[in-house]
Amino acid sequence: MLSSFVAGLPKAELHVHHVGSASPRIVAELAERHPGTVPSDPALLRDFFAFRDFAHFIEVYLAVVDLVRTPEDVRYLTYEIARELHEGQSVRYAELTCTPYTSVLPDEPDRGMPIEAYTEAIEDARTAAERDFGLVLRWIYDVPGEAGVPAADATLGFALDHRPEGLVGFGLGGPEIGVPRDWFVPHFAAARAAGLRSVPHAGETTGPETIWTSLRDLGAERIGHGTSAAQDPALLAHLAEHRIPLEVCPSSNVATRAVASLAEHPLPQFVEAGVVVTINSDDPPMFGTTLNREYEIAADLLGLDESGLAEMARTGVDASFAPDEVKERIRAEIASYAAGA
Repeated sequence: MLSSFVAGLPKAELHVHHVGSASPRIVAELAERHPGTVPSDPALLRDFFAFRDFAHFIEVYLAVVDLVRTPEDVRYLTYEIARELHEGQSVRYAELTCTPYTSVLPDEPDRGMPIEAYTEAIEDARTAAERDFGLVLRWIYDVPGEAGVPAADATLGFALDHRPEGLVGFGLGGPEIGVPRDWFVPHFAAARAAGLRSVPHAGETTGPETIWTSLRDLGAERIGHGTSAAQDPALLAHLAEHRIPLEVCPSSNVATRAVASLAEHPLPQFVEAGVVVTINSDDPPMFGTTLNREYEIAADLLGLDESGLAEMARTGVDASFAPDEVKERIRAEIASYAAGA
């Protein structure tokens, strides 16, 4: 069975959000700590996570964000996410997209936490996860696009002035409509000058021009989602020629209505065009999925066997910002696993 092969296949996860990875178990614990609009009964969370459209997804997402109020919450969330990536999914390396702005809340200091406390919490969880699970975690600091340039200013400061050891990238998420990528040109330039990698979301709910802008103006090295690239053959050719990976998240794209159905997902078009694709889970509990499930979906869409799935896992490792020795170790694990399957 491919499902059992996928479950044991060593993998890298490159597009997964910190708060968006809070499972019903984790959300229930946080909701117990901070009673309010989010149900603490895991059985009720399925209805809570039923999204009407992308705007409603953002609304629900921010409600969960509001449950992460203290450094203890941040540490608990991060460590438990690591546990769930490790257990049953065989994730060996993950780049977790964190949005410190929504926890630090620089404009609401009475509600937010100091960036020093946030940084200490994620770093403590990172070192504990590697010790306890053998899972290597790295961070991408994400600008919440809906909060505009002030959020980008603050996030850049968090990244450069309070840089955690595990920070590898600088990203941009949230709504794309009404949030032009070129607002953030100076922020990405400064982040790249400091050695951080550029990984903005683009082309999820807007057209190919958002992807072009991210490549041209933000120096994007990978594109989050990039769904609308399928509409532009010249863009597909550019991505393929320059080996710029797309971080593809099939279930997410259907859940947020970026794609009408899995059957209509452009993943096969990307592969046919020679574009590098990695398979990821985005906000897995919110979309009722796991990285294992996304690999199974990709296998179905692309007609992959075990060998093809192992190659997909290697592509994820190659496209990551992991240290060379970590890449080599996971590649070797994939080869050994595939040979013994």
